[in-house]
Amino acid sequence: MGSGPILSTRLSGNEDDVENGILGKEKDRTLRTSKSLKIPNQALLSGTAYCISSCSMILINKFVLSSYNFNAGISLMLYQNFVSVIIVSTLSVLGVVSTEPLTWKLIKVWIPVNVIFVGMLITSMFSLKYINVAMVTVLKNVTNVMTAVGEMYLFQKHHDNRVWAALFLMIISAISGGITDLTFHAVGYTWQFFNCFLTASYSLTLRRVMDTAKQVTRSGNLNEFTMVLLNNTLSLPLGLLLIFIFNEVDYLYETPLLKLPSFWLVITLSGFLGLAISFTSMWFLHQTGATTYSLVGSLNKIPLSVTGILLFHVPTSLQNSTSILFGLLAGVFFARAKLKEKSQSG
Repeated sequence: MGSGPILSTRLSGNEDDVENGILGKEKDRTLRTSKSLKIPNQALLSGTAYCISSCSMILINKFVLSSYNFNAGISLMLYQNFVSVIIVSTLSVLGVVSTEPLTWKLIKVWIPVNVIFVGMLITSMFSLKYINVAMVTVLKNVTNVMTAVGEMYLFQKHHDNRVWAALFLMIISAISGGITDLTFHAVGYTWQFFNCFLTASYSLTLRRVMDTAKQVTRSGNLNEFTMVLLNNTLSLPLGLLLIFIFNEVDYLYETPLLKLPSFWLVITLSGFLGLAISFTSMWFLHQTGATTYSLVGSLNKIPLSVTGILLFHVPTSLQNSTSILFGLLAGVFFARAKLKEKSQSG
């Protein structure tokens, strides 16, 4: 998923209120009573877990869609989410994790954000089919721009000039990267643009939905496992419908890939990674904010881009490599600008 991701959902207090989602006044009081090192350590741990799972997810999805030449991205998303539902449900029944009952009231509140979630995953699949991993990572910078603009208009959050300069550099790198991309594919770029829009919408929408959803649960809380179960369970009927709409049924019936044990092993592993990225993205979102969440996604693109080029033998040029590097450095500049902005506001 791209991040899918991601797929990403956070909104907390002040600027972080826009990002932490599950936190309200009760959690703020809890955090004040915690040790001062607890919050940054949790943010670092959740951010690291999110980076590892999101990078792995992108690489394995690219491997399935390109190396195996699997032409049913929606079916892959559906299977990954089904694996996540099975795992979380099993852990819940065994008492390992705690989840809220999926009542009709809770489902009705969550459906709008779930539609965005499914769209985010599917567009990520479609774009990865046509675009190399390095260019996907650079193009995902557009999500940061959309998120920052959304925060400004929806939450009256203002960014300083350094942040806007970094966002401008990201746009320039995305444009120059596309122009110099030796494997440019218009369809893939179109899907990636929609993915950026949906990813930003998901992160900006989730906070309000999480706050409303808490009020209709029995305990008054909504933990990460309940949200993962909600997202993935609700995606199943919508995914089945889309499989028929996009006519993937005939392809699944004819492809020999479903007879290969190795293929099933890989896509099942991707299902475990899907659960990991769902959990870590929400966990990380609770510790940070929408823009911070996006900026960390920018930082992990550096090793991801290099790995993608090497693993999939992507043809590139000096101009394109320079554009990719420029975009990745813009992400680092953005991260530093956001940290500086946050320290000054604090």
